Formats: sequence, C-alpha cells, structure tokens
Amino acid sequence: MAEQERPRRLLRLVQEGNLDLLRDELRLDEIPEAPCWRWGRLGDSLLHHAARSGHQDVLEFLVQELGMDMEVANGDYKRPIHEAASMGHQKCVAFLLERGASVDCLKKGDWTPLMMACTRKNLEVIKTLVEHGANPLLRNKDGWNCFHIASREGHPEVLQYLLDVSPNCWDTESTTGRTPLHTAAMHGCSQVVELLLERCQYKADSRDSCGVTPFMDALQNGHIGIAQLLLEKHQACPTAVDALGAQALHRAAVTAQDGSIHFLVSQLGVDVNGRATSLQLPALHYAAKPCTWPAPGSAWWPLRSCSRPGSRTLQMPQECWHSSWPGGQNSSSSSREHKAPHEEEELISTWAELLLLLCSSLKQNHPREVPLPGILMAFPGNSHTLNIPVEKIHLDHCFPSSSWTCSPLPSIALISDLFG
Repeated sequence: MAEQERPRRLLRLVQEGNLDLLRDELRLDEIPEAPCWRWGRLGDSLLHHAARSGHQDVLEFLVQELGMDMEVANGDYKRPIHEAASMGHQKCVAFLLERGASVDCLKKGDWTPLMMACTRKNLEVIKTLVEHGANPLLRNKDGWNCFHIASREGHPEVLQYLLDVSPNCWDTESTTGRTPLHTAAMHGCSQVVELLLERCQYKADSRDSCGVTPFMDALQNGHIGIAQLLLEKHQACPTAVDALGAQALHRAAVTAQDGSIHFLVSQLGVDVNGRATSLQLPALHYAAKPCTWPAPGSAWWPLRSCSRPGSRTLQMPQECWHSSWPGGQNSSSSSREHKAPHEEEELISTWAELLLLLCSSLKQNHPREVPLPGILMAFPGNSHTLNIPVEKIHLDHCFPSSSWTCSPLPSIALISDLFG
C-alpha cells in the first residue's frame, strides 16, 4: 500500500464502522497526525465522518483513545454534532453531549444542531438536544427557528413536542416576514397547517414583507385543500391583495394553477376580471405573460431562431425583456449585446403575439399603444407561449417576415373560457 493511500484507507474503515481493523491498521506514529487529516472540499475530519455515518463506537475510539477534539469544525463551521444531529444518530449525539460538546454551536448560516435535526423527522435526537439545553428560540441568518424549519418539513409530531417544551416558539417570523403558517401552506403540509391553526394564534391573513398571505401561498402552489382549511378555520380573505395589488387569482395565474383558478372563480365567486396593481391588470395578463423585467442598464436579449430543424418558433431566454422596444431608451442596435442566459432557455412567443393579447384586453386600437414596459414590470415568473394566429400580427418592421409556431398555456385557455 502506497504511503499516501494510508489515510484514505483509514477513512474508509471509519466510514464503514470497522473499529477492529481500524485499531489494527492505525500505527503509533500516525496517532498524532490523525486529528489533522482532512478530506473533501470542506475539510471534514475523521470525527465528522464517524458522526455522519453513525458509528458510535468509532466516535468513542477517536475521542477517548486518540484524544480528538469534538469541537473540530470544517469549512462550513460544521462540527461532528451537527453531522450526527442532521443524520438522526441519537446515540452519537448523546455521546458527544455527555462528553461536553456545545449544544448550540453554530455552523455557516447560524444553524444549530437542533435546527439540523428538525430538517428530518428526528424526534429522539430533538428530545436529546432539548434535554441537554438546546434553545428552540434561536434563529438562523434567515430568521428561521427550529419550529419554522419543522413546519416546512411537515412533521406534526416534532411540532407538537416543540410547542410542549417551548409554547411560544410558534411566534416567529423570517427576515422576510414569513411565518411558519406561510411556509407550511406553501409546501402543502396539510397536517401541519391544521396543527398550527389549532395550537397557535396566527392572525388571519398575516402578511409577509411582500404582502403575501398563507392563503395566496397555498393557491399559488396548487394546494386547494389547505386553502379551504384557511377559509374555514382561519377566516382567510380570498380577495386579499399583496403589496403590488395582486390577489390569489393573479398569483395562481402566474404559476398556471388551473385547479386554484377554478376554485377561486367557480366555487368562491372571485371576479375573473378583478384588476391588480396600479396598471389595473386582470388575471389573464398574468397567465399570458409572466416575465421578469431586468434592471435598468442590463443587456437586451435579441430574438433568434429556434435550433430545431424546420421550426419557426423564436427563442428568447428568461429575463430577456428590456426597454429596447421601439422608442425605448436603449433601442439602438449598439445596446443589443448577447449574454449567456443564467438558466435553461424556454420557447416563448414573439413580442407581437403578446401585444395582440394585451391590446385586445386593454381595448386599444393598435398594439404599439399598449404600455408594454410598465405592464411587463408587474409580471414575475417565467416566460410561456401564447396561441394566437400569426396572420393577425402586423408589426413587419419590428420582426422577421415569417410566421411562428406557438403552444397554448392551459391557464390562458381556462381564463378565456371563464370570460365567456
């Protein structure tokens, strides 16, 4: 065995939990060096690997017989107790705590071992940490405490326990003003939502920093059952608006949640023509063209032909719109520079197709009269395609003289049907 391979061989024995062979192969002259060995990008020690793998006997050997430091941290400031807690190894956690490991030590992002344990259904580990003094009220850099984290993961048993040992742990908000109820509703954790409504005192339609309510979160992600719970048990308002004036209907249209749209319009009687933002946009606009408007000064993304042979669809990346629209401040050709997209490109329709729909809805006489930049600024999300006959497009000097293949978006068809 090559000398440089020995540490790697010993690492494998630690990961496999082969203590007898580890004792046999570890030479006396290697014992002083072993605590300094590191592996991987973050520099994990043998203790990190033993704790992550859940081998308590190996962990005891490394700490008690080799004298390794239990508080050794890797590049993310993770300590062995973080690893054991996150992987649900209760015996390893208990051993480290009994030997004096810090119970509320912080890794990168200000995560404690208790927070790490709450990312999984590790009730026994959570109990062990709390019994050794872990603080359930500590928050990480994003403002999440362990109760908030468990709400996202959907573990009612963990939440019940945390409420029993720390009755006020539910009363928390993230740095963006989001509560555990927002988070559970967004992630579709119906049992958690029921528990939160029964045992906690969240205000009806509590809003995050963007004005979003748990009811909006539920429907934007297609969780209709949770939305019904919030209506029945929490007096949620189906027409509440966010900071931009958008209702749950508009937000569901952006994410193409047809079931949520049916629920709001057909069952709750929400006005399908309800307007949002100072531009007074109906949900149809949100379904038709969800888009992110780049910041001033960002590059313009020109249209280009789709790479598929025979296709006449034009291709444009997400975040591709700018005020290069004819007459805009950056409409000169010198301002049109190519940039590599940050994300996978999507097939979308042309400007003309979008303008036709907007023009019709706003009852303008000509597509160029639509205040396009202002409208697009209100559209968060990704780009989609519209199903509009190409013969109706008459912006020859702005686009190539060709037709385009477009695919329909379900929400557009649905809302169009609701218009009658």
